[in-house]
Amino acid sequence: MREPWYRNAVFYELYLRAFQDGDGNGHGDFRGLRLRLDYLQWLGVDCVWLLPINPSPLRDDGYDIASFYGIHPDYGLLEDFQLTVEEIHRRGMRIIVDLVLNHTSDEHPWFQEARRSRNSPLRDWYVWSDTDQRYADARIIFLDTERSNWAWDEASGQFYWHRFYSSQPDLNYENPAVRAAMKDALRFWLRLGVDGFRADAVPYLFEEEGTNCENLPRTHDYLRELRTMLAQEYPDAILLAEANQWPNEVREYFGESDEFHLCFHFPLMPRIFLALARADRQPLVEILAQTPPPPPACQWATFLRNHDELTLEMVSEEERQYLWSHYAPRPEQRLNLGIRRRLAPLLGNDRRRIALLYSLLLTLPGAPVLYYGDEIGMGEDLRQPDRNGVRTPMQWEAGANAGFSSAPAAQLYVPPIADAEYGYARVNVADQRAESGSLLRELRSLIAARKGMAALATDELRWLTDAPPPVAAYWRGDDLLALHNLSGDTCEVMLPAGEFADALEQGASVTGALVLPPYGYCWLRLSNSA
Repeated sequence: MREPWYRNAVFYELYLRAFQDGDGNGHGDFRGLRLRLDYLQWLGVDCVWLLPINPSPLRDDGYDIASFYGIHPDYGLLEDFQLTVEEIHRRGMRIIVDLVLNHTSDEHPWFQEARRSRNSPLRDWYVWSDTDQRYADARIIFLDTERSNWAWDEASGQFYWHRFYSSQPDLNYENPAVRAAMKDALRFWLRLGVDGFRADAVPYLFEEEGTNCENLPRTHDYLRELRTMLAQEYPDAILLAEANQWPNEVREYFGESDEFHLCFHFPLMPRIFLALARADRQPLVEILAQTPPPPPACQWATFLRNHDELTLEMVSEEERQYLWSHYAPRPEQRLNLGIRRRLAPLLGNDRRRIALLYSLLLTLPGAPVLYYGDEIGMGEDLRQPDRNGVRTPMQWEAGANAGFSSAPAAQLYVPPIADAEYGYARVNVADQRAESGSLLRELRSLIAARKGMAALATDELRWLTDAPPPVAAYWRGDDLLALHNLSGDTCEVMLPAGEFADALEQGASVTGALVLPPYGYCWLRLSNSA
């Protein structure tokens, strides 16, 4: 049987507001996205993942949803969305959208009605209490801004429960009407042609006294209901889980191939950076040894960076302090238990190390997820609050507003990066498409090579254990050997027996001992492989 498409797909995470302004109002929109779909096809993207596009007051960049139906007016009309879906499909790509299951905005009509009175018919669509002492074992996620998971509602004289910002009250999944309403929201978007959903914050749907209110059995029960609905009504649609947990806990979100099709591998990501900082593959070896294989027709989703801070929740306190000191030495570079920086600045804008990590991402088990702008080495704007510093306009060209918008600069939702190192005059798509040796061109070549390697769709990995500690070398399948030098020194690796074909790498010899340059990588295939 053929592998499901998503097992070896390359996903591209795209913040619509930041990508391309098509109507000149300073905000990216669907019209602008359609203008740039040829670029995504050229890059080799298989599936576009859109961050929230719903109506929202934007106090949390769209994750505070004010309606599960419709499009934020900055982005266009529902017809714009439908046209975009059609154009994506016409190019042989797919599209998934963010689904915020756990909560709404406090401006959502459901919550406005619920807080109107304790006798409101929608009162029990949210979680209320006369005391803020319930569920005391649940951790506070946004430690920088929230002191409690309860917020006082003056209008109705009770506390309401929220796992994230106080402006995002949690839905009450004990209520069958809520569970049904969320299924209806999925159906709405599936009817419009989406290929699935990235589900936000799935571990927190239910609460139970005496627990940490995460990963509860009833949460899994409901997720199986969603998967069953998809299997029956939209069998080609997929679900991708955001569950920032340990691998054995996240494995539960696959179920027995009856919950999520894909789950993000959050603990792997910081260990990629830890291994690079220490010039030692051991953090990768250890976390992959703790990673259970996904069940049939399921897959891990891997990434280097995304729209949030680089979370360090899934490392020890000692490792967290080490990563902070190495990658975010200044206080303004840190946020919550993480780092609010883009990929290129994290790596000191070292082209060798950026390409090295992309090679790791594209050869380790899992479906890789790219974050818009990182393919050209964009920087961050730490003057912006919260996570907004890594959500600046896409840098298309060296002209006005980085080619993002024709609006006057003062009308842009935020200005594009314009400093000497990462500014759009120096870092942009147009220049890198024209330069044969650019980061963008190198990544495109790696993506194209990956697509021809069936072993990368599997979870099989065997370490080359006699490689020096700074070298992360592993077999994928029986014929692909990927080698990565995590150090700034030249490393020599004795090749195992077998005749290797030409390498995909940065110019190393493949005869006898392989010499990897500092931060060099190499993909080798046995000569008798197809």
